[in-house]
Amino acid sequence: MTGPKRGIDIADSVLIEYDMRIKAGEEEKDDIQLIDGASIIGHEGKWDQPFTFRIPGDGGAVDIILSCLLYAVEATVEVLISEVQSSFNLSIECLSSGFGEEIRLFDGAVAESRGLKRSVVAVLKNSSIDLEFKVAALSSRSDHQHCCSFKAKTHGHDNQEIKNDFAVISVKVTWSTLPASLSD
Repeated sequence: MTGPKRGIDIADSVLIEYDMRIKAGEEEKDDIQLIDGASIIGHEGKWDQPFTFRIPGDGGAVDIILSCLLYAVEATVEVLISEVQSSFNLSIECLSSGFGEEIRLFDGAVAESRGLKRSVVAVLKNSSIDLEFKVAALSSRSDHQHCCSFKAKTHGHDNQEIKNDFAVISVKVTWSTLPASLSD
């Protein structure tokens, strides 16, 4: 390469805006405001590992755990519950990229066939996400655990199915990459 050496670098900051409230009544106006504000998280700091970020507010503080991932892909997790035999409690937790911090995707009761809200999780390239499903009867404290693992890919999708006494749970993970300038 002749001439002056040149390079391109992109260093983005992320703006997180939040309005967190404690449910206190029937109407939204009755709720107690915990935190209202915004934070900018820059590119400096820890990469490819979770860290805790404290958000202070007038009503207290909330700690969030986040990660800045240098080479990552996006996993869109879709869960469809069908053939429901009886109501049950379901908890879905996700571990991404070998990190020890769990991401809660769902926690609640299921009474009928339905699709759950889609979740998007960043996953380091050449890594995986592990989904842990905890299924229990509404009146029971003990649960049955089912695990699904998905190896990160740059595109396409993967499917797995869990059959138990309560329902059939279908899991679809769709993979996509970030724009080349951000992920390579």
